[in-house]
Amino acid sequence: MTSLTREVAKEPEQTAVAKLIRRSSAFIAAAFGLMTLFAGGRVLAGIDPGYVVYQPLLIYNTTMGFVYIAAGVLIHRSLRLGRLAAAAIFTLNLLVFAFVGCLYATSDTVAIDSVKAMTLRTGVWCVLFLTITWLDRRAQTVAANS
Repeated sequence: MTSLTREVAKEPEQTAVAKLIRRSSAFIAAAFGLMTLFAGGRVLAGIDPGYVVYQPLLIYNTTMGFVYIAAGVLIHRSLRLGRLAAAAIFTLNLLVFAFVGCLYATSDTVAIDSVKAMTLRTGVWCVLFLTITWLDRRAQTVAANS
């Protein structure tokens, strides 16, 4: 039995609403990853987005598209592991967002479109992290009271 299988087996039964929220969160994470890969792949393929592209940010975001998809799978399979993945992604995006914001404020290396995109990415992963954390704590409370 793999550690992920053991992790899933330990989770208590969820209500229909909790299952819907969890599945929706997993879908949003994976869909966001696919959209990120699509957008980054287009620019990497040479399609001009119409603004200055900061190459390290493009590579980071495109790579994170794969990570977002993996996190979506983890959220679907294990609340605890999904929470850890969402926390790591949120933290990384917040750090990159701060860096991009500083670059934008001090140079013309980064376009405002990149700042807006990192705002969206950071916000989405903040909401996903908070949602998965709430679901995980709720499940732990239910398990403790059973």
